Amino acid sequence: MTNAMAGVTLISIASAMIGSYIVTRRMVFISGGITHACFGGLGLGYYLGISPMMMASLFAVGGALGVERLSRSGVRRDSAIAVVWALGMALGILFIFLTHGFVPELNTFLFGNVLTITRADLISFAALTALLIGFYLCFFRLIVSVSFDQDFARTRNLPVGFINMAMTVLVAVSIVLTIRMIGIMLLMSLVSLPQMVAERFTHRYLPMVLLSVGISLAGCLGGLWGAYLISVPASAAIVLLLVAAYGVASLIKR
Repeated sequence: MTNAMAGVTLISIASAMIGSYIVTRRMVFISGGITHACFGGLGLGYYLGISPMMMASLFAVGGALGVERLSRSGVRRDSAIAVVWALGMALGILFIFLTHGFVPELNTFLFGNVLTITRADLISFAALTALLIGFYLCFFRLIVSVSFDQDFARTRNLPVGFINMAMTVLVAVSIVLTIRMIGIMLLMSLVSLPQMVAERFTHRYLPMVLLSVGISLAGCLGGLWGAYLISVPASAAIVLLLVAAYGVASLIKR
């Protein structure tokens, strides 16, 4: 339980930063495309008998960069995401089918289990969070400019391509590291719902990030405690609590 609480605290901070960028850029579904691309990496990892998480990381980064590449070549972003989404799922299903014997921990990757967070996971989460904080401190003004108006940022000769590429890779890595906590099927909520709640109260970037941290942390810790009390899956409890928070925020700020 201690590892789980520490893990959700770190992930709340990380997901608030990447989620604010995703929501502001209106790119929520790119997180879905990357998570499903991860499934192809997991399947290949099991099939080859090597680390599924390592392969998932490669597929996630490759899928994210693939979306950016297709978008630059004239393909609509939603269409590019659909291609990556479908390809990742198809490859994952194929490789898992070809894998001999039972595939261990597959349900954990699909549906998540906060209670399986290990000390090694905490170290990874802490390193990712520190990297994100450092990147934000160095390039905060650029991130805000690119998030709200890329075209204007380009007219000011700002490094839009660099920010897009760096944030895309950071989003992909964050998603891979979060898979074990909340699972592929439910991960999109953690990088979108807290930010959507925060967006009901502020449209300024920094307040949205800070408010998202608080909402995500409250949802994760509350869902974790509620799951413990009534013996239900923690990941589902976290998502339901965040959905409820969004419903309340929508009623308050109509």
